[in-house]
Amino acid sequence: MSDACCGPAPTSNTDGAGAEPDHGPERWWQVRELQLAAVAAVLLGAGWLIGRAGADTVGTAVELLAAAVAGATFVPGALRNLLRHRRIGVGTLMTIAAIGAVTLGQIPEAAMLGILFSIAEGLEHYAVTRTRRGLRALLSLVPPTATILRDGTEFTVAPDELAPGDRMLLRPGERAATDGIIRSGRTSLDLSAITGESVPVEAGPGDELHAGAINGGGAIEVQVTARAADSSLARIVHIVEEAQDRKGAGQRLADTIARPLVPAIMILAALVAGLGSLLGDPMLWIERALVVLVAASPCALAIAVPLTVVAAIGASSRHGALIKGGAALEELGRIRVVALDKTGTLTRNTPQVIATVTTDGVNESDALAAAAALEARSEHPLAQAILTTAGPDITPADDVTAVAGHGLHGTLAGAALRLGKPGWINPGPLADQVARLQGEGATVVLVEQDATVIAAIAVRDELRPEAPDAIHRLRGLGIDVAMLTGDNERTAHSLAAEAGITTVHAELLPEDKATLLPTLARGRRIAMVGDGINDAPALATANIGIAMGAMGTDVAIETADVALMGEDLRHLPQVLAHARRARTIMLQNIGLSLAIIGILIPLAATGVLGLATVVFIHELAEVLVIGNAIRAARATTLPGLTAAPTTTGAVHVSVAASDHVLGDACCSPASAPAPRIAPAGRAPTLLPLTLPNSAALGGQSAEDGCDCCPSPVDGTDQPSSATGRRTDRKTDLEAPSGLRSHTPRQQ
Repeated sequence: MSDACCGPAPTSNTDGAGAEPDHGPERWWQVRELQLAAVAAVLLGAGWLIGRAGADTVGTAVELLAAAVAGATFVPGALRNLLRHRRIGVGTLMTIAAIGAVTLGQIPEAAMLGILFSIAEGLEHYAVTRTRRGLRALLSLVPPTATILRDGTEFTVAPDELAPGDRMLLRPGERAATDGIIRSGRTSLDLSAITGESVPVEAGPGDELHAGAINGGGAIEVQVTARAADSSLARIVHIVEEAQDRKGAGQRLADTIARPLVPAIMILAALVAGLGSLLGDPMLWIERALVVLVAASPCALAIAVPLTVVAAIGASSRHGALIKGGAALEELGRIRVVALDKTGTLTRNTPQVIATVTTDGVNESDALAAAAALEARSEHPLAQAILTTAGPDITPADDVTAVAGHGLHGTLAGAALRLGKPGWINPGPLADQVARLQGEGATVVLVEQDATVIAAIAVRDELRPEAPDAIHRLRGLGIDVAMLTGDNERTAHSLAAEAGITTVHAELLPEDKATLLPTLARGRRIAMVGDGINDAPALATANIGIAMGAMGTDVAIETADVALMGEDLRHLPQVLAHARRARTIMLQNIGLSLAIIGILIPLAATGVLGLATVVFIHELAEVLVIGNAIRAARATTLPGLTAAPTTTGAVHVSVAASDHVLGDACCSPASAPAPRIAPAGRAPTLLPLTLPNSAALGGQSAEDGCDCCPSPVDGTDQPSSATGRRTDRKTDLEAPSGLRSHTPRQQ
């Protein structure tokens, strides 16, 4: 806040594995600015009492000391910034106003300016610290030690000492220190602190285990698959830290206004003093010019959006949703249409074979074996259902080729096989059976051998039990819901009716979903909810791409605008409502900030308000903006869901710092400083987040580390993330993998 046009000072890294990063003061009375403001307030009161007692000279000296103590929080940094970098900002304006007031003999007013400004600055620092507690709470889920087995002997090691391949022993009630795969034992896992879902998950050999999960059953042995610093939990913290840095449209608006505003205020104040002196008493108009400097300072505007973004994204991460930056947060708050994929989103994603119908002369096991031969190497949920039913002894087919949106074909023992949906394969004598099974809500695939249909296999993926409630809540937010699926019309409509969805589009290829989205949107903002892989074209086309059940899925977490970590569909209305509320708070803060500036400037310039009154109103507005922004840190938890703990604890794992550093608030995003890279051989540590216009959390002024802006760039070609890559429709859809890393489009 000290300088609206100055990037944050670099924060000091803490060397050594396992070091806990500095998160600033735990209590508000530990904030340096607030401590100095309190001392200055006591001195100012003492000076006033001494003066009333008749010792005017001593009283004035004490008041001057109060002004000096209060100014110590921002004057030195402002002067260094002005002399070293030839930059002016909010701190510079306040310094000029304070020095000018002292020069004019208004020492109590100068002290009051410094006290209130320091209070507002201290409250901002404390607010930033509070909003980061969610990240620290997530990191504190990692236990201080882990037990590993080597040659049958148990060893206790620190989490950072775990290496892939280690055998980790997890007893009942213990938390997992990193990711792994369960090799022996069965248990129930409590993932509530990570996914936001309170129902334990049954797990056994072959199932994945994520860092921070609580073992709620028997002892299990887990094969470590990732270092603690690279675990899914560490990745969440890293992504949220980067996301909090990224600017949205609201932040860019605030920056656009604040960038020219500071020098414009200097010019305005000079004009008030100069022109006024020609018309009347020079000292009177110089005093009014100083009041204008304070009245027009964009302190509240500078923090109106970034503090809200940090608070909102931190809160969403504690409720099982990762929002990838301010732009995604704002766009999410504008969504009016949601398109849902069926498989894995509306359904459990655990389909089962419910019926196998064969033609004359073909037994059921032979038909399943033929289908499984084609599906042997597929990871599609329907394939897994067929493979599970067929049994373990499967002979894979040769020359298997996938026909996108239709099925598979290959050869087995010299016979040509095809497996696919009706329409691509003619059901022939099984047509009536296929129609009956589809009417029951099942997905039917046909098996063909040497151009003759031999069987129909019905697979059904049950609707998630919470889906109807989630759809009802989305409609309660005024959001239209549509279902998009590649399944047949009968199955799609049957499942949609259970969920309460009336708009259904079935038998779609992946590219068809992307083409259909603009029609569904009808000019409104639309979000696509899918698995992050098969629905990549649609996720890229939508204003917001939301990956469902992304815990442990690198591609989904890295490429989606929003990643829902759990499998409960109610996370969707919860995060949409939270984003809408956060966007409202942003707009309120910007409106209040601009209104205060617009009202105070004419009143200050005409002498209606004096310095003390303007200072009080100005800093009160800033406190209101801070308090309003903190509201975004509160999110409503829906019944059946939960939030990560908000209490803090020691961090027992080193996590790589974000490779993106916020640039100068007065520079375009493309001119941000180079990424931070940890020195070779040093264990990286999660660094405290720094905000534009915010001092480092330890109390250092932001102006101390201010750098001049690089040469300006064309504002139409700004990078969307730390990578500096442009985002547009062409690059999204032509990416080789069909995936993307972007901030949402502004359409």
